[in-house]
Formats: sequence, C-alpha cells, structure tokens
Amino acid sequence: MSGRQSNGWQESQRRGLRMLEARVLHGLPWLVHAFSTRPGGQSVLDGQRVLNLGFTEWDTRARVLVNRRRFLAAARAADWPLATLRQIHSDVVHAVTAAPTETLRGDALVTGTPGLLLGVRTADCVPILLADTKRRAVAAVHAGWRGTLQRIAAKTVGQLRMSFGARPADLVAVLGPAIGPCCYEVGPEVVQAFCAQFASAANWFDEARTGEEPDPLHWLSPAPPGHQPPPKKVRLDLRAANRWQLEEAGLDPKNIIVNNICTVCRTDLFFSYREEGAETGRHLAVIGIAGE
Repeated sequence: MSGRQSNGWQESQRRGLRMLEARVLHGLPWLVHAFSTRPGGQSVLDGQRVLNLGFTEWDTRARVLVNRRRFLAAARAADWPLATLRQIHSDVVHAVTAAPTETLRGDALVTGTPGLLLGVRTADCVPILLADTKRRAVAAVHAGWRGTLQRIAAKTVGQLRMSFGARPADLVAVLGPAIGPCCYEVGPEVVQAFCAQFASAANWFDEARTGEEPDPLHWLSPAPPGHQPPPKKVRLDLRAANRWQLEEAGLDPKNIIVNNICTVCRTDLFFSYREEGAETGRHLAVIGIAGE
C-alpha cells in the first residue's frame, strides 16, 4: 500500500484504485473501511475509465459488479457480503446481521456482525461512517439534505445505542467527501425547513434568507407588481449540519472527523450529480468488522 496523509485522512492506492481512509478508523485493527474515488474501474464516462459503483442507466450491471469486486478487494474485504439499501432520502435506519435478500428502503445501516460490509452510495450527499470503539458495532449513513433535515445521523446513533448499548462517548464518526458550502446552492424553502427544525440552522447557510424578508429596493424595480424576481439562492454547509447533529447526540467533537473536499470542485477525483447531472457515477463508502 502506498498513501499520502493529510488532516486525519490517508489516500491509498491498491489494485490500481485510489481510495480514502480516515486514520482514526484505519488505526482500529478489527475494522475495515474505505471511501471510493472516481478514477479507474471498467465503466467508461466521457472517454475515461471510471469506478462507478452504482447501478445507473448509462452503465451496465456487469461493469458495476466488476467495479464493486475490485473495490472490495482493494478495501481488503474481497469475500465479504455487501449490505446496501435503496436510498430514499429518509430517516430510516436498518439493523442487519446479513446482506439483505430483499431490497431494503432507507438511508442508514448498523451491524455488530463480523464479516459483513455496510455500504452507502453517494455523488454529492454526505457519506458518514460510525464505529463503536468499545462494543465493535458500526454504521453507514447516507445524508442528503432531506435525510439531514430528518436527523438521519442522530437517529443512527440512537439505533446503535438501542441495538448494541453503544455510548456516544465511545463512537467515532467520519464524514467523507461531499458537496461543499462553496457550491451547494439551495432555495429559500430549504432554509425555512432547516430553520424550523434546528436552533443552529442559521450557522449552516452563508446567508439564511427564507424568502420572506422585505426587499428594501422593491420600489426601485422596473418589474410590475407580482413579477418580482424569485428570492436568491443561498449556500448550505451540509457537513456542518450533520456534525452538529452528531455533537448533539453526544459524540465528542474530537471524535468527529470531516473531509472537506468538495465533490463539485473536484470532478477529476469524484462524481458529482449537481455538476454533471444524471450521467455520472456513484461512490461507495464501506465499513465492516473483521473476524477475530
């Protein structure tokens, strides 16, 4: 393995694939985890080979399965069953002991079963991996703005507590690459929804406009009444919102590790639905417990 380390993260290259690992999780000998990146793989997008790990309309299922086998092998989990979800931007958390034989709908998985890999797919949303350093339980979370609004991260912590007796003080959380506050524009309806749910929401927007503010220059507009321009969009820091939730759920701030790479800014290394549209790939963030 070769790798570069920076700000709590390690970039590794194995089997011709690049991946990111958090050093705090890499240091746990009983745990495997990885965040995939874009380069390599068998899929072809814009004339380049990419590691698409999601079943998309533009790619073939056969190529995605080959990509997944290569990625899991690179993540040192070649023979592990992979548990994933039909992600629906929800607050639904599933506790599993084996890879589901039927499709589960939701956005987070937890397990205490060794040899089972949990995975979530992203292409701008925040992938969150959680590990209980004492009880050896793990979780994988997909947090878009709708799931974040419904407190998916905090509810996953709750599921770990309920299923495994986890204590928040023993949990480590890792937030992987996602769309950053530099690029994530949302409308005033999203600001309204967050401000109605969270006392700290104003801190997650560059300008917390809800669309209801009076316009002091309204009278200068040449547009006739009823034809004013729509309220301006603002930028949301989705990772900050999830970090706040995890802290509110009891995690030690020192145990929450955030990768600040923006997927929109770095489409050379990551897929971005916001930047590229439907014809882009999906990453996998995976975590699992190694056997004794």
